[in-house]
Amino acid sequence: MRTALITGITGQDGSYLAELLLEKGYEVYGLVRRLSTPNQSRIDNIVDRLVLLEGDLTDQSSLNVAMQTAMPDEVYNLAAQSFVATSWNQPVLTGDVTGLGVVRVLEAVRHLCPTARFYQASSSEMFGTALQPLKNETTPFHPRSPYAVAKVYGHYTALNYRESYGLFCCNGICFNHESPRRGIEFVTKKISDGVARIHHGRAKELRLGNLEVKRDWGFAADYVKAMWLMLQQDEPDDYVVATGVSHSVKEFAELAFNAVGLNWEDYVIVDERYLRPAEVPDLRGDALKARTKLGWTPDTSFEELVRIMVAADVEKYSRSITERRPLEET
Repeated sequence: MRTALITGITGQDGSYLAELLLEKGYEVYGLVRRLSTPNQSRIDNIVDRLVLLEGDLTDQSSLNVAMQTAMPDEVYNLAAQSFVATSWNQPVLTGDVTGLGVVRVLEAVRHLCPTARFYQASSSEMFGTALQPLKNETTPFHPRSPYAVAKVYGHYTALNYRESYGLFCCNGICFNHESPRRGIEFVTKKISDGVARIHHGRAKELRLGNLEVKRDWGFAADYVKAMWLMLQQDEPDDYVVATGVSHSVKEFAELAFNAVGLNWEDYVIVDERYLRPAEVPDLRGDALKARTKLGWTPDTSFEELVRIMVAADVEKYSRSITERRPLEET
């Protein structure tokens, strides 16, 4: 039985990846931070099949203990301060967790289980305003936020540990990937949740930032398959994971409101408070390498993704009304 350690297992990607690995017969360990109110809602359905270890990317000793306990064959580093807007308000924390955290995890791997295969969750935000319209593995980075800068640091750290120490390190440069498990702070979830609230009469408007921003959006459950495939190859490498098509926030909102029979223009208000200091107008990825070398392709279309997210939030609010209880945010 192979063993995997996932940092960020309680997040969107971590929960889908844990399910995938369990299906493949892995013993799955997950690193979780000590919180006064644990947030394990995304893994409630599988928590009894996991081994959860307390630890933090800012604390080297806890990472060492986790690595010694799990002695994993594969390590997936998905933990990060991953919200771009928050990185402007907390740039030092973002750098410590999202950037230096990669170094700490890799140091634990290097000293305690150097044969483990390592996956680093890189981000399309690293490309920023790079001029090449369709971004691939050779496109130069031009990060436009503290989060993106920290991700570039982590990306090159993994690359250096691969080249300097011979570790099996892969960077997955994932473009935006969403799901019903997305955090409410992300615009896609904010839209699907807002649509559900309006549909159920719990809200009358939805305030958003720049509606013209375009992103290459896919389904998270599809993207974790690419993460696993990277660590099954003979040689470590870096891969862009994307659909190759970008859509605007306005398009996402229009489809989301259409899903419940409403006109988005009647409810959406552009609010300057949600505009970023530095915006990336369009991000679109070229996943040719992942398709040819990994055999990976996304299974879920953009339109299906929007419908899935809206349907899940509408159903969530329906349950809360039926059960006459306050709704917990996810």
